[in-house]
Amino acid sequence: MTEAFEVPEVSEVPEVSEVFGAGVQGTVADGFEAVREEFAAVLAEGITTSGAQLVAYLNGRHVVDLWAGDGMAGDSLTGVFSVSKGAAHLVVALLVQDGVLELDREVAHYWPEFAAEGKGRITLRQLLAHSAGVIGVEGGFSSAELADDRVLAERLAGQRPFWEPGTAYGYHALVTAALTGEVVRRVTGLSIQELFEERIRAPYGLDLHLGLPEALESRYLDVLPMQPTPEQRAELEANAPDPKSLVAIAFNSHAEPPTDLLDFINTRAVRELGQASAGGVGNARGVAAMYAAAINEVDGRAPLLTPAMIAEFARLHTVGADVVTGEAEHFGLGFQALRLRYPFLGADAFGHSGAAGAQAFADPGSGIAYGYVRRRFAFPGGAAPENERLAAAVVRAAAGV
Repeated sequence: MTEAFEVPEVSEVPEVSEVFGAGVQGTVADGFEAVREEFAAVLAEGITTSGAQLVAYLNGRHVVDLWAGDGMAGDSLTGVFSVSKGAAHLVVALLVQDGVLELDREVAHYWPEFAAEGKGRITLRQLLAHSAGVIGVEGGFSSAELADDRVLAERLAGQRPFWEPGTAYGYHALVTAALTGEVVRRVTGLSIQELFEERIRAPYGLDLHLGLPEALESRYLDVLPMQPTPEQRAELEANAPDPKSLVAIAFNSHAEPPTDLLDFINTRAVRELGQASAGGVGNARGVAAMYAAAINEVDGRAPLLTPAMIAEFARLHTVGADVVTGEAEHFGLGFQALRLRYPFLGADAFGHSGAAGAQAFADPGSGIAYGYVRRRFAFPGGAAPENERLAAAVVRAAAGV
């Protein structure tokens, strides 16, 4: 654990929201006014005019709750893409903590069919660290298959790895939680979605769903496409992946037709099934509150994870470059290790970003839990660049700087 910051006393976020510059609405606790100003500055620069939300907790207390943009409210819901992986793998961490799962046990011990095609020695730890090499299937998945984790798991069980397991790592972008979720189902008899609902979402009343109820569809805002500049468009076209590349396989763009992430999340079937790698729906309140509950006492409940479990899941498990995305050293177990991306966070900060630009994390040393969700895709994809500014503002405010 990193040493906690010395922080000033702050009041709870008031219930009545106000309207500030750049159309920013919401509230901040005393001492966090600079976070609101930074959020307004981001909006004023036109970085996102289609809706964004920013929420933070400090030591289990709700200290930032802001939103802005056309049609966006504090409780609006939208697709959070790979932020879903954090929710799914918080379930896995709880099961490891309970002694139900063992990180260094072979996956085939729990799921015998997975041993096919030379996968018998792959461990749960390797699945969680994206080093198993089972990033997709030859020929790709149909859109109906991609929506359903059970179908994904069945097809992946028969797939040979795309590299020798354990010798490299690469982002299992659309399938990692189908793989770990099948392990969970074989051991508990429940899906990862059911356990998330039972153990995490419902007890805390989180606005984060692995399976969005029909009754909440009226609050869902479609994710919107990127609006690149001509220069950015040229860069995207120049870097379009070869259909035979690992990145194409991992993102199912080698399928016919290739997967379009907007169509994927804006499809009711995906939201209903709650595909646990990328099909979650939520808002900044929901994702920040989940990470607050993971590391701090919230609403009189003890933290979900022990310090030892946080240390194990948050520590860096990947060395060198990701063979799918090229990103360097960025995975713990199921979560992204965030210190390299955000040097102002502690070494045990953990969380996950989402394709449209969302970022969510916990920083145990400072007691911060952070959630940022935006409706329109950011260039070039993944955690939006403004997260560095916004997260740094939260950290400075928490430290009283």
